[in-house]
Amino acid sequence: MITREQQREARKKAAQFITNAGIQITEEEKGRIEVVDFGLNRLEKEGAQILTLVQTERISVKLLALFPYQTEPEHWHPPVGNDPGKEETVRHVWGDLYFYLPGDGKIASGFIPEGKEAVYTCRKELVLAPGDQLTCSPGTKHWFQAGPQGCVLYSYSTIARDALDQFSDPGVDRIIRVADE
Repeated sequence: MITREQQREARKKAAQFITNAGIQITEEEKGRIEVVDFGLNRLEKEGAQILTLVQTERISVKLLALFPYQTEPEHWHPPVGNDPGKEETVRHVWGDLYFYLPGDGKIASGFIPEGKEAVYTCRKELVLAPGDQLTCSPGTKHWFQAGPQGCVLYSYSTIARDALDQFSDPGVDRIIRVADE
C-alpha cells in the first residue's frame, strides 16, 4: 500500500520521465498514471508507474515509467476462458531497460531484488536500447528492470486484464491500494 503523498510524488516523477522521453501527455493523463507497488510496500525497488492510453475489448496501449533500478516483478499473462492470454510487445523509448525471459544466463546488467532469488526465475537477460522492441507470447514468464537513469517503454498488447496476471512472488497483490492520509 502507498500513501496519497507517495502516489502524487510518483505520478509527478513518472510524468517527468515520460516528458524526458519526448512524449507529450496531457494534464488529465498525468493524473491518471497508476502507481503500482504490487502490494509489496517497496515502490522504489519493486513497482511501476503505468499510464493506460487505450483499453478496448481487443487492444491495450500503455506507457510505463520505471524509476532508477525499479523492477516490475516476474509475471505472466494466463489464459482467460477461450483467450490464450495477453500477447504483449514492449518498445523501449528512453533510459536503460533490462528484460528477463525464461532460460539460463548470467544477469550482468541488472540484479534480482535482495531476498527475492526464489521468485525471479527468468535469467535470460536482454539489454534493450531505445528503439528496441520484443514480443512475449501469452503465458511467457518475464520481468524487467530500469537501469541507473530509469526508463520509459510502451506496452502494446491484446486485451489487458492486469488483475488476472500471475506472479511468481505469492506476496504480490496487483490491486492498487492507496491509504488516505
